[in-house]
Amino acid sequence: MKFFDNTEIAFSLKTDSELERAYFLFKMIQNQPMVRIGTAVTNFALKAHLPVEGLIRSTVFDHFCGGVTEEDCLPNIEKLYTKGVSSVLDYSVEGKEGEEVFDLTLKTILKIINFGEEKKSIPFAVFKPSGFGRFALFQKITEKQTLTVEEKSEWIRVKDRFHTVCKAAVKQDVPLLIDAEESWMQDAADDLVEELMENYNKEKAIVFNTLQMYRHDRLEYLKGLYERAYQKDFHIGMKVVRGAYMEKERSRAEEKGYESPICADKQATDKNYDAAILYMMEHKKMALFAGTHNEESSYLLLKLAEQYKIAKDDKRLWFGQLYGMSDHISFNLADLGYNVAKYVPFGPVRDVMPYLIRRAEENTSVAGQTSRELNLIKAERKRRKI
Repeated sequence: MKFFDNTEIAFSLKTDSELERAYFLFKMIQNQPMVRIGTAVTNFALKAHLPVEGLIRSTVFDHFCGGVTEEDCLPNIEKLYTKGVSSVLDYSVEGKEGEEVFDLTLKTILKIINFGEEKKSIPFAVFKPSGFGRFALFQKITEKQTLTVEEKSEWIRVKDRFHTVCKAAVKQDVPLLIDAEESWMQDAADDLVEELMENYNKEKAIVFNTLQMYRHDRLEYLKGLYERAYQKDFHIGMKVVRGAYMEKERSRAEEKGYESPICADKQATDKNYDAAILYMMEHKKMALFAGTHNEESSYLLLKLAEQYKIAKDDKRLWFGQLYGMSDHISFNLADLGYNVAKYVPFGPVRDVMPYLIRRAEENTSVAGQTSRELNLIKAERKRRKI
């Protein structure tokens, strides 16, 4: 049942020139020294205000991002939807702080929830906890430090933003995916999201947390959460991913002298990921958004869905991949009638660069990911006789 190899379906939306651009980009990303040099040069050029935005826009940005604004993304979103692939609009501005910035992010997410109500092609809204409050504040709460009077007020404002989006999500019936971040701030986010699930997931899963399965403690966390949800009678929504901050996590643990929260190797992470999706399929009142670029995990999930008699179009099961990556998984699954959504990042070119750089670094550090993309693109170029 190796249907992910069908490149005609996988690249059906790509023109020959878009396919060539993808080939060029993944060739570049495969070269680790090139990624390091490119990252340094790009950062320097942006900081020095050199006119490189046009070049970034026409290459890496247009391949991995939907556009600069939400409206900008709509043609790409509608195009994806012609093939049955939905979109999750991801406001990917990172590392900006301040009450005005957090309020602007809140406004953006509320706008996306409205889009979601109007358009079937946008079934979810998504945000990062640090989009609504200072990372250092989440960290302080995670580390169980005493908050100052000002910080207590600040935390109330953070919680208010979370509740505001949740209320809008329930009203418009648009589920919310809340991303996971670094482990040293995550406990505060987890506790808050669990509180929101208890409040808003009475009838079904509207609020989704995220489990990064490269953390060896996440399966136990999921099991504990299930016990609490069972006692308090609420549904669990969970996006399950492998994780995005591996190098950062390992080097901080080494630097500060604590045990790394990351699994020993890729094999242990894969095992952990598959155990989490199995656990979720075995237990009732759970909704799963499986964010994965891994073919084996995807095949396993298809088998489990069949085993547990979950219909292809059951809204409690979604497959998700990033825009510009793993089209062979997304488009072939959608072609079979499964719920599939692409994470479509957007934002000003300059502000989205930290996200894009992380994507490039991730691709170089995940063994086989880039070569798999390249081999599929080569196969399609051969099929098209390019």
